[in-house]
Amino acid sequence: MDPIVTATDLHRRYGEGAAAVDALAGITVGFENSRFNAIMGPSGSGKSTLMHILAGLDRPTSGSVRLDGVELTTLDDVELTRLRRDRLGFVFQFFNLIPVLTAEENILLPLSIAGRQPDREWLRRLLRTVELEDRLTHRPAELSGGEQQRVAVARALVSRPAVVFADEPTGNLDTKASEDVLRLLRQAVDEFGQTVVMVTHDPEAASHADRLVVLRDGRVDEDRRIAA
Repeated sequence: MDPIVTATDLHRRYGEGAAAVDALAGITVGFENSRFNAIMGPSGSGKSTLMHILAGLDRPTSGSVRLDGVELTTLDDVELTRLRRDRLGFVFQFFNLIPVLTAEENILLPLSIAGRQPDREWLRRLLRTVELEDRLTHRPAELSGGEQQRVAVARALVSRPAVVFADEPTGNLDTKASEDVLRLLRQAVDEFGQTVVMVTHDPEAASHADRLVVLRDGRVDEDRRIAA
């Protein structure tokens, strides 16, 4: 199966001269469609930098990134913004919900920004899956942390993106809420054919994935399938 997102000889250097730090030092890795992928590594290993570059949130110093057939390094800022809006979903550690919007309005935000109407049948299925039908009129402050993150997962999935990037999605949640979110991401892969790339420091979270990529000092240290 061809990868849906690929990094080739990826380097990312911050700073110059003696103060320069190489966050990525020549990473080549690809992630297949309809798979749940976990990226782990110690602090400073480059895992968040890799995810940000794969998602078009940061640019590499050198190397190539292809996502859904598009070479990201040749896009300008406007084109990158449009690609993130139309083809990517994001789940962050701290939810990043808009406080004045209801849960439903937060979920539909990517479509609203793009000027697209929701597929109502898909939206109903999604809301059933994340178990939020009775919380749609609540604002984020009226929701638990787990509910807020389920809103964030639904928001990431509503546009049926090519890839969902999840950056420490359980890092701010208790054990039960973490399990709920990981189950949702697993379900998105198995039932919806979604591709998920998740950065995590938690081995328990990574155990839900199909594949584990471990970084160390800006390089791939380990890359293996996870047995079901």
